[in-house]
Amino acid sequence: MDKKKFSVGYFIAAIVIIWLFAEYIYKPYTESKSEVPYSEFLEDLNAQNVEKVDITESRIIFKLKENSSADITKPEQRPVIGGVIFNNSSKIKKPETIKSAVRLPDPFLIERLISGDIEFGGIAQRNSLLDMLMGIFLPMLPLVIIWYIIFRNMGGGGGIFSFGKSRAKELQGEMTGVLFKDIGGVGEAEIELREIIDFLKDPKRFDKFGAKLPRGVLLVGPPGTGKTLLAKATAGEAGVPFFFMTGSSFVEMFVGVGAARVRDLFDQAKKKAPCIIFVDEIDAIGQSRMRNFNSNSEQENTLNQLLAEMDGFATNNGVVIMGATNRPEILDQALLRPGRFDRQIQVVLPTEEGREEILKIHTRNIPLDPEIDLKNIAKVTPGFSGADLANIANEASLLAARRNAEKVNMNDFDLAIERVVAGLQRRTPLTPEVRKKVAYHETGHALVACYLPGSDPVHKVSIIPTTKGALGYTMQMPTEDQYLISESDLKNKMAVMLGGRAAELLIFNEASTGASNDLERATDIARRMVTEFGMSEKLGPVRYANSSMMYLQGEAGNRDDLGESTFGIIDGEIKRLVTEAQEHSLNILREHEKVLHEVAKSLQEKEVITSDEIEAFVKNENDNNNNNIQEGN
Repeated sequence: MDKKKFSVGYFIAAIVIIWLFAEYIYKPYTESKSEVPYSEFLEDLNAQNVEKVDITESRIIFKLKENSSADITKPEQRPVIGGVIFNNSSKIKKPETIKSAVRLPDPFLIERLISGDIEFGGIAQRNSLLDMLMGIFLPMLPLVIIWYIIFRNMGGGGGIFSFGKSRAKELQGEMTGVLFKDIGGVGEAEIELREIIDFLKDPKRFDKFGAKLPRGVLLVGPPGTGKTLLAKATAGEAGVPFFFMTGSSFVEMFVGVGAARVRDLFDQAKKKAPCIIFVDEIDAIGQSRMRNFNSNSEQENTLNQLLAEMDGFATNNGVVIMGATNRPEILDQALLRPGRFDRQIQVVLPTEEGREEILKIHTRNIPLDPEIDLKNIAKVTPGFSGADLANIANEASLLAARRNAEKVNMNDFDLAIERVVAGLQRRTPLTPEVRKKVAYHETGHALVACYLPGSDPVHKVSIIPTTKGALGYTMQMPTEDQYLISESDLKNKMAVMLGGRAAELLIFNEASTGASNDLERATDIARRMVTEFGMSEKLGPVRYANSSMMYLQGEAGNRDDLGESTFGIIDGEIKRLVTEAQEHSLNILREHEKVLHEVAKSLQEKEVITSDEIEAFVKNENDNNNNNIQEGN
């Protein structure tokens, strides 16, 4: 349940309880007796208007008869209209049913009540002490209830004094429901974690060699690579208790809560040792203290307590702490040293074999058409994470269900890949002029990729707008994973990216805003070539970028110790590389301008063309050129 709705629900319930309490309990009790002087009681008693009397130590409580005429003849209750007095029954103030008066020392009163025809109840059950206590505590009861509910919510559901209690969820190993067989593509990460599992299962086997259990394991990698799943699988394979908590759950608005929760978490874990503590997104509390100008910050106190618990005076025998982050560059160095996080395991993007394993896992419960080749899908999805592949499998099954098919076919997977890469197609009407520009732009990308050696093959070209903001897209599908890219390959990639802009300049003699993303990506490659890879003759084999490992940022910033002249040279070299790539694309398209017009015309008619159709145009041009050469000879 959403926390905001949860609090509002309690607030409404508290208001209703207060109203019911005041209306049906407190109000009848406090207003059931009207205070009157002792003389008025005697007047009603002498006028035989009293039906029942109860006496306490200090008060007289009496009830009037229903047909009593008491107080009716008072002048203020008789309306006067035009000098004539009317006994308007609707305006007459009815007497109070029950009244009370202070008891005065009257020795003959009790004898008179006993001897008369009045119902005398003797000593009343309610005494003055009870009345006083009820009057003090009953109004405060709703406030106490509201106060308790608010503090209980702020304390995480553990009571008023539970601020320092850990919010970690404890699971037994088998309850995680994940084993290594349920995870694919992790490769060497599984091998390193197997040793941790052996430690937890049979520590005596390592004790005889003097080996110590690793204190901590840090899983580092891009988003979606399965770091959390690896931690769950480690606990599932080892069969030990598993404490799961996010880094942001430690820090609250109250000072000292984070450190108290760290202590409580490790106290719980020590009682269940051997066990695993997993802190997801540990960078929330493990940021470097050099980044915090306030040395007394709550985050720093929490980090100091975590450092002490991991490797302080107290020992945590049998407790392994696992952390996961995709921002290792901001973690405190004291957290990364041996003795705390002894091992840093890189969870990288899966290889082709790993992608095939992941696809098999995520399609186990999906009815697949026999024509589907998961190996081929894994081959054309390099750079996809495990989360991306799971999304592709799910999207393909949704597409099959949408068309009421019995099985998922290859076309469903192709559309699912397109949706993940380019976004969902949307039928946005384009004017003929815009449609023509988009067609030439995308054709420029495709033809430059076809004529440049080593470029990734073109899979499909479309001029249908997508939900990611593109008016069209050219999809390239690599045939294999690339682990080493040469300088010429990088220049060819930039030329393909700028092929669309080059086509616009060639055909329309002007550029448009459609190439903004192409320029951004080409400039990024050029900057990395200059600052990271040393591919500039003017700057030489020197690295000018920061050496931090960043998974959430597209590019690394330049070093702070560089001079202004160096920055100027860097900018000049980046501009040179991008300009050369655009000129290269222009030369290719000028040479094959006839094919450019043919493919662009076909694309405007069909909206989508495949690689086979593009290859047919290219092959036809080559055949014509060969015939012309033969005729010339």
